[in-house]
Amino acid sequence: MSSPSLIAVAGPSGSGKTTWISQYLKQPATPTYYLCPGLGNASVDLASIDYRFPWIQTIPDTEAQTILSRLSEETVVYVELGFYLDLASPVLTSFPCHRVAVVPPETESSQWHNFADEIITGNSVQSSRYGDSPQIWSSPLTGQVFDPPSLETIWMEIIGGAYGQVQRAKGLFELPDGTLIQMDFVDALPGSEYRELNVPRWLEGRPNRFSGIEVVGWNLEESTIKQILLESCLSDHALSQYQSYYQETIAL
Repeated sequence: MSSPSLIAVAGPSGSGKTTWISQYLKQPATPTYYLCPGLGNASVDLASIDYRFPWIQTIPDTEAQTILSRLSEETVVYVELGFYLDLASPVLTSFPCHRVAVVPPETESSQWHNFADEIITGNSVQSSRYGDSPQIWSSPLTGQVFDPPSLETIWMEIIGGAYGQVQRAKGLFELPDGTLIQMDFVDALPGSEYRELNVPRWLEGRPNRFSGIEVVGWNLEESTIKQILLESCLSDHALSQYQSYYQETIAL
């Protein structure tokens, strides 16, 4: 039985795995799929790929084995492996694959070097600042909408270390004008990256498309981060007022 071509991409958090994969998703020559196992329905990367490259088929974590077993040999599947995953994952051992490691330039030897068939030099990241692996926390925010000033304040607090030392943060956030934005932070890189996603404006009630946040770091105050995010979301009344305003503005 034929198998799809799997390209497994591993590396520490923030090294640039998604960026490396994305360059091959812009104009694929063959049917292409993307899988990011490990975070279930709270995967920011999976949703981001879905929004940015709607012609790419994303594979839900829970359906990976079933879908992969049905794909033809003409299919290419990019499998992004988070730092928190076992590199001996059943997804990788069940199918032949090409193994890529995106690693910091200062890292000469690591589990990712041992794993890979191909080494890509990525971002410089502090992968072991505290001598142990960072923790990862993620949470869906579907239906929640933020006004930009409040979101910016909370984001700066999070990445600035107010709730633990953050190495990597990424999120998809709904704004009251109906747009969906992506925010990315890597400790070793300057500032944050902001991207408005090319999706329809949502100006009727609370959005039911995925939004969420993922934070990687040490000594993270997870419950506090979640609480301040939820407390800063717009109320139903405020959201309704914003949406009425933007509906009228767009109609002019």
